[in-house]
Amino acid sequence: MTVNQLWGWQGVTGKRYSTATAVALICAATVLAAPGTAFAQAAGGPAERMPKKPTPGTGKSLEQVRKDIEKLYHDAGVATDAYNAAEESADKQSRQIVKLAQDITKAQEKLRKLKSRAGAEARAQYRNGGMPPEAQLMLSQNPGQFLDGAGRMRAGQKATKGMLTELERTEDDLRIYAKDASSRWKKLDADRKSKATSKKEIKKKIADAEKLESRLEKDERERLRKLEEAAALKKQSAWVSSGVLKDIDGKASPQGKKAIEFATAQIGKPYVWGAEGPGSYDCSGLTSKAWAAAGKGIPRTSQEQWKQLPRVDIKNMRPGDLIIYHSDASHVGMYLGDGAIVHAPRPGRDVTITGAGSMQILGVVRPDK
Repeated sequence: MTVNQLWGWQGVTGKRYSTATAVALICAATVLAAPGTAFAQAAGGPAERMPKKPTPGTGKSLEQVRKDIEKLYHDAGVATDAYNAAEESADKQSRQIVKLAQDITKAQEKLRKLKSRAGAEARAQYRNGGMPPEAQLMLSQNPGQFLDGAGRMRAGQKATKGMLTELERTEDDLRIYAKDASSRWKKLDADRKSKATSKKEIKKKIADAEKLESRLEKDERERLRKLEEAAALKKQSAWVSSGVLKDIDGKASPQGKKAIEFATAQIGKPYVWGAEGPGSYDCSGLTSKAWAAAGKGIPRTSQEQWKQLPRVDIKNMRPGDLIIYHSDASHVGMYLGDGAIVHAPRPGRDVTITGAGSMQILGVVRPDK
């Protein structure tokens, strides 16, 4: 990345980077924007030429170990999305149950008052000897009193009918509220169980990946990291070599600039599944909080971001847009421009900048379209 390109990113984000971050951006963009060199490094670098002998303790080549670990973390990411979705749904159900409880309380108080009024009218009729107002009116000998009574009787009948209708409607409301509350309690319980299941799966996948990696010697772990970088670089190089960046020249919107500023400020913070900051993030936790900081609420999970947000063609994407990855929409990063994204990769890694084409792109969505 040239100094001018770096200042171009500063113009997008509206902030000055620290020296360490600036160096990281320059290094990242140097390989992102140089497909010929990048591909040569990825295809013929030291990591590729490493012998494929079985790794001690695994019986597999280091490359196969890398693929196994990658799959485990991918599966953990899918489970994390399910966990986040269940958590969001459980929160929503809890809020709705609280609202229903308030509605039930109000309806019960209204019903109590209506029944009190009905009881008062019944007692009044009893004091009149049980004779209904119509009969009393017919026995009246005074024409004026008869006409006045007829008017009051009609008004009273109308009021009584309205009260009985309201009483019936309130009782119906209570039955509906109770049924709805019961249904939402069942949904809340299902969400909690789903969340617990996903949590177990996440922990198992991460533990399996860490166990697999722990069997490697120190130098093998370093080689593994280089293999990961080489694999990502190879994919990025192929993506850039396709000429896709030639058509991408969109400029960030004002809200997009704010989202980028927030996301890049989190660089170096660790990935933690289910985390939404401020000290750690998972992939969609980072993007949802970044756009919230820009004043735009978006879905919490990468799968819902893919389902609900407006989609744009890759050639039309601009900084601030979200790139959704893998066929199951299990990962997301924020496009920065110049073929790069900022994202929270996986457990054991920090929020960082990498090539936008270093993973399988499913599509692009725009929160502020």
